[in-house]
Amino acid sequence: SCFAKEAALVLAANGIRAYLFKELRPTPELSYAVRHLHAIAGIVITASHNPKEYNGYKVYWEDGGQVPPKRAEEILQRIQSRHEWVIYPLKEEEALSKGLLQYIGEEVDQAYLKDVKSLALYPDLIREKGDKLSIVYTPLHGAANMLVYRALQELGFSSLFTVPEQEEPDSEFSTVPYPNPEDISTFELARKYGMKRDAQLLIGTDPDGDRLGALCRTPEGDYKPLSGNQVGIIMLYYLLSQKKKLGILPKDAVVIKTVASTDLADVIVKDFGVAVENVLTGFKFIAEKEKEMEEEGTGDFQFGFEESCGYLAGHFVRDKDSIIGSLLLAEATLYYQEIEGKDLFQVLEEIYGKYGYFGDDLVSITLEGKEGREQMEKIMANLREQEVTSLGGMPVSHVDDYLIQKGKNIIGNKKEYSLTLPPSNVLRYSFVGGGFVMARPSGTEPKIKFYFNLKVSNPQGFPGLLSRVKSDLREYIKLPEYVKI
Repeated sequence: SCFAKEAALVLAANGIRAYLFKELRPTPELSYAVRHLHAIAGIVITASHNPKEYNGYKVYWEDGGQVPPKRAEEILQRIQSRHEWVIYPLKEEEALSKGLLQYIGEEVDQAYLKDVKSLALYPDLIREKGDKLSIVYTPLHGAANMLVYRALQELGFSSLFTVPEQEEPDSEFSTVPYPNPEDISTFELARKYGMKRDAQLLIGTDPDGDRLGALCRTPEGDYKPLSGNQVGIIMLYYLLSQKKKLGILPKDAVVIKTVASTDLADVIVKDFGVAVENVLTGFKFIAEKEKEMEEEGTGDFQFGFEESCGYLAGHFVRDKDSIIGSLLLAEATLYYQEIEGKDLFQVLEEIYGKYGYFGDDLVSITLEGKEGREQMEKIMANLREQEVTSLGGMPVSHVDDYLIQKGKNIIGNKKEYSLTLPPSNVLRYSFVGGGFVMARPSGTEPKIKFYFNLKVSNPQGFPGLLSRVKSDLREYIKLPEYVKI
């Protein structure tokens, strides 16, 4: 884009060599390129999955991860200490002749795709039977199209069809109201083509190519969405069970997830004797923890995920990656279909039967302006002032307040303990039998979010329990009647 070129030429004017992708590329490839080219930082111009008005500037550091909060604060202080700004971009011809601007593309694509394809556990199975899995893919007018297509096709997923109306980049996102694959309405066209082609799997990537959404065909022939937690659980179970079977699961294996993601993952990971690290919401914290583990030699990263459709495996990218996610989900779907004769919903049933059923829900309440911000603060204050001992009839075992970095046991010794994660305005109530409710004002939007992850004996019991939990929560947070939760 013009914006990306302008940023590169400002760097060049300051004597900093800038590598600039010739064409549109997804965010995870930028993370990869920073590491691959040994750069000191990376810049992505994107609105991500938000409306186009949110177009902005994402900064990455030399490890390929997003700038962590502490470093971001230092950068902001440096910006604020400047009293005047005079910005002179170098002319493109001069930057090229001085070697301060270098265009990149295919060489980085090939290196990245080679590493992505190396994550396949059964490349022979994909080569021999990949054509038996019919996939419909929508890039939602975004940047991941070419890499998702090449990664899957080159491995052997030859029955891959891309939604033509959403194949080309379009900054207006003219065929969808909101280009977020978490939203099932974005799959309308993919569903239509899926029906026509009898596809087993529908996948969609967001405009900057870091999030992955999916729908799977049901035995009745329709398509049902998989939540971000469900996709994460399928990938996690597939990777751990198959690596164990193949004898390639490291002794010091570690899985990293966010505190907003399902507790079911913790139960599965424990069964495989693998360590789990829970970090704050936001994939940058997963990448930061992976970096820390690598530097200190404290574990071998296997998989990271967050409930908002972000997934990562391998050691070569430091952000959520929809290309890696597409490969893992396609391979898992093919394996279960061809080797075990199951669809993904049957695999989930098997997982629930073994580890318990955890249902999840997310409620976002929009509270705009100064009044809205005050209301959000009041909601969090109301929760902090009261001891929540049970919700929906389920006893709370402990509450974690990440703002003051303290947790407290609600049953038993009622002792307080320290939390090691950075301060963040998050309250998390954990239930005795597993599962949680979490409250978090959004860092980027005028919203407060409530995450529900509830363990029930069977899926049929989930809606009733969820309703009771929400009803009790309303009493604690004293919401006005007109605000739905």
